[in-house]
Amino acid sequence: MKKTIFTLLSAALIMSSAGLKAQSNYKIGNKIHVEGEGSWDYLNVDEVNGRIFVSHGTVAQAVDIKTGKLAGTIPDTKGIHGIAIANDLNKGFTSNGRDSSVTVFNLKTLEVITKVSVTGQNPDAILYDPFSQKVFTCNGRSNNSTVIDAKTNKVVATIPLDGRPEFSVTDGKGKIFINIEDKSVINAINTTTLKVEQHWPIAPGDGPSGLALDNENHRLFSVCSNKLMVVVDAGTGKIITTLPIGDRCDGVAFDPGKKRAYASNGEGSITVVQEENANGFKVLETVTTQPGAKTIAIDKTTHHLYLTTAEYETAPTAANRRPAVKPNSFMILDIETLK
Repeated sequence: MKKTIFTLLSAALIMSSAGLKAQSNYKIGNKIHVEGEGSWDYLNVDEVNGRIFVSHGTVAQAVDIKTGKLAGTIPDTKGIHGIAIANDLNKGFTSNGRDSSVTVFNLKTLEVITKVSVTGQNPDAILYDPFSQKVFTCNGRSNNSTVIDAKTNKVVATIPLDGRPEFSVTDGKGKIFINIEDKSVINAINTTTLKVEQHWPIAPGDGPSGLALDNENHRLFSVCSNKLMVVVDAGTGKIITTLPIGDRCDGVAFDPGKKRAYASNGEGSITVVQEENANGFKVLETVTTQPGAKTIAIDKTTHHLYLTTAEYETAPTAANRRPAVKPNSFMILDIETLK
């Protein structure tokens, strides 16, 4: 009898342990409904003013993080892709692809300050670099970057690139890095000379989209269309390792507190990569989100992750990756980090 009880207890402990191991580090804490129709692309978190900025149709929407309510709208941002935040100047910048412009607005009041024409076509991602106090656009149809003085709102340069720029990050020390999607390279730009100084191939990664940076260990995380995350030395361009991610990834974020990189996959998942040290990385888990949630932003103070998506009339398939969207179903997924 004692042996039987011991066996049963041992089995229960094993099952309990397995259940604990399978428990996710993340959960969808909230689905924030945002009114309006239209497509979506990048989003960004303004931690200073407590807002999430999302691109949505022809406008940028600011959502209060605490209440989940709409705080305001930046209008007339045709074909909006991204939103850059300059807290030191109290300014925001949107990249408007359809009319090749940048809208400058007041971060606190959300009032439009001016609109700037870029020196290229279809500005996609947009970046503010606090070191130089300049804004850099990724002009997807003209293979260049327009540089705007963020203090004066004037165009100061145009930087030719190796190919079609998709996304960029800054080290805050005088260098920015840009994924070149059609050439599968990373361009490194000096923000003082405004010239490309390095051209780093990232094969076997192909078709890079999102890019993130661990500025402490100088590691770039480039997510690619062939379902790979490529980890690159931000000083030398050397490839450290590659890791598998999900399908249709378009964004990646890095949490310096948790030392984790998050690849947002349009198939409806997040691939979580743990940085164990400067040269050691592993896939920690795959978090289920929703189809269409392909870009990501992080609040580094709370470790919450935010993704935008909507509900579809039918489930996306390989043949039809963008089926019709249900009316008024646009939302922000608020992913909580549990541990």
